[in-house]
Amino acid sequence: MAYQFEHVKLEKGMYRESGKSFTETLAKLDPDEAYKGTALEGMDPFQRQLKRFDIKVRGAGSDVVDKFFATSQSAVLFPEYVARSVKQGMEEADLLPHILAATTEIQGMDYRSITSTPDGEDKKLRRVEEGASIPATTVTTQENLVKLHKRGRMLVASYEAIRYQKLDLFSVTLRQIGAHLARTQMEDGVKVLLDGDGNGNPAQVVSVENPGTLTYNDLVDFWSKFEPYTLNTILAPNDVVVKMLKLAEFQNPLTGLNFQGTGKLATPLGAKLLRTSAVPAGKLIGLDSRYALEMVKGSDVTVEYDKLIDRQLERAAITSIAGFAKLYADAAKVLTV
Repeated sequence: MAYQFEHVKLEKGMYRESGKSFTETLAKLDPDEAYKGTALEGMDPFQRQLKRFDIKVRGAGSDVVDKFFATSQSAVLFPEYVARSVKQGMEEADLLPHILAATTEIQGMDYRSITSTPDGEDKKLRRVEEGASIPATTVTTQENLVKLHKRGRMLVASYEAIRYQKLDLFSVTLRQIGAHLARTQMEDGVKVLLDGDGNGNPAQVVSVENPGTLTYNDLVDFWSKFEPYTLNTILAPNDVVVKMLKLAEFQNPLTGLNFQGTGKLATPLGAKLLRTSAVPAGKLIGLDSRYALEMVKGSDVTVEYDKLIDRQLERAAITSIAGFAKLYADAAKVLTV
């Protein structure tokens, strides 16, 4: 049986379609619907092209990098393989999904987020008498634009140096680049949580009762300041996490069992505890992840496809553009230990 993916013509121009990824462009020529009920159901268009050219990218039997360049058409797949491997590394090391209330994708570099700052009375859902006006929540755009940052790494390697390397091994290097990108974006997000996004909305700073000493009472007092929000996520550097885990309340058998069995840190306050070096030493960020932070993506992971297709790997840039906006200032606070 002949399949459509075997007759798709691959060319560099597929990376140039505005607002569309390579896979989205490929999907127009080779839609998934054509494979329902077949052995290829569940594969996306890129995976079907790997099958077409018999390129195995993972496992003990993975091919060498040179397999992508066996033909001019299969070479077109190489930049997408690089981008996907980098994104996999970002996802494996990425803490951002745990702290984002929303992710917005834009075309361009200019973006204004929205905000509403109701006072204490506006937050109450009062009973509305017949004929009376309904209390309003006013939503406005922020005064200042969200700052987007281009983060990236340079892939520096000659084609001769990697052409006979297994793709499974080469993917490890690419995933490491992705992990680095994820860490730098996390640092950008934490900075906005701490200092605000330029619209006069830095996080409220709370100090412990005895500087240098963290107690469970300090954490409970910190937790109580989030009303009407919920403290459901805590970001802390290694030194603060160590102090927290040494508290007697954190040595509850169930808490310890969860940590020992899954490696996931939990807190008696019910908040998710995330350890990250992006938070400065001696500080702890508490937030309601449903309302605190918006990520604005100017571009997904992009690679210099021309260089990669033409085997000019020396100094090929891998980049991503993103910024962060503070949604509700009171949904994130800082505890100084």
